[in-house]
Amino acid sequence: MTTALIFAGGTGLRMSTHAKPKQFLELHGKPVIIYTIEHFEIHPEVENIVVVCLENWIKELKLLLRRYAIDKVSQIIPGGERGDISIYNGLRALESVCGPDDIVLIHDGVRPLISSQLISANIAKAKECGNAITIDRVTESVIRVDSSGGIIDVPPKWETFHAKAPQTFRYKVIWDLYKKARADGKIPMDSTHLCGMYNEKMHTVLSSPNNLKITSPADYYIFRALYEAMENEQILGINEANLIK
Repeated sequence: MTTALIFAGGTGLRMSTHAKPKQFLELHGKPVIIYTIEHFEIHPEVENIVVVCLENWIKELKLLLRRYAIDKVSQIIPGGERGDISIYNGLRALESVCGPDDIVLIHDGVRPLISSQLISANIAKAKECGNAITIDRVTESVIRVDSSGGIIDVPPKWETFHAKAPQTFRYKVIWDLYKKARADGKIPMDSTHLCGMYNEKMHTVLSSPNNLKITSPADYYIFRALYEAMENEQILGINEANLIK
């Protein structure tokens, strides 16, 4: 079985919005979280979806799933105070339904501009190699600094990438790593960081364009502009690929 584990448990403090968490902000009347879930809902290889959600918003999410005819979501799990806890909670909920070699795509609920091709590439790579980390090329130099602000290293730009999502794994491998990190008192930034902590070999998939994560007001406006541009191009009958090159 292939499962999408979508974590949407954050409060979105950087969004400076007190009315709604960032994943429930709307574009054309539809919440960001629904835009995200729909990519997995319509993908033929994804059989199951589990969403980790802010506990106080679970009721609202259930209403939205019915409104938008989302059928693949089998569980909605309360999130934790950190992203790693939310993912841990979601993976724990999968123990009763996932076999050791089943595929799990871990994805941000506020990353709504992925593509079906990227999902397919993640699944294929994880089946072949055991995992798949979505990456994107950096466009500016990356530097490493010490605690005083001095530069330690400037790695060549062609060797550096952003880790994005989905991040895809065989179920047992990633679940065992999250359990080990909790037992060791370690706090991973994301699943890629977790694999790095324990020297788990990782394999990469190049991201589709515009795969942004909405963490600030500027990100939301970029999402809106990109989505509307893509929508307009499709209405005009122009190939979307020409827009996002």
